[in-house]
Amino acid sequence: MLSPKRTKYRRHHRGRLQGKSYRGNRIAFGDVGLQALEPGWITSRQIEAGRRAITRRVKRGGKLWIRVFPDKPITARAAETRMGSGKGAPEYWVAVVKPGRIVYEINGVSEAVARTAMRVAAYKMPFKTRIVSSSMEGMV
Repeated sequence: MLSPKRTKYRRHHRGRLQGKSYRGNRIAFGDVGLQALEPGWITSRQIEAGRRAITRRVKRGGKLWIRVFPDKPITARAAETRMGSGKGAPEYWVAVVKPGRIVYEINGVSEAVARTAMRVAAYKMPFKTRIVSSSMEGMV
């Protein structure tokens, strides 16, 4: 699973999910990509599940780029703990995804295979997505 080697701060604020993604919203490396249409958090487990689904579908062919990285720690308190005594320990890591962000890109396989692989990965995502290709780049 993906997680940062080191961070400046151990615990983060939750933040607000607002605005569009102005960076990382175009296909840069591959031919076909999976684009987020809603804001949300994607956990490192969900990123890994999507990666596994894509690599299985393309039978380990082509090249896959993961365009998001989970660098935000999500903390949790132990169950049945009284209030107070500080913030909980980091439990897992998430990547903040805004609408328009490309999550995965693939290259080196036929477009039909790439689209089916992205459709399988879309089921693993916690937000609505769409499949985009570099041939329809002007429409993004």
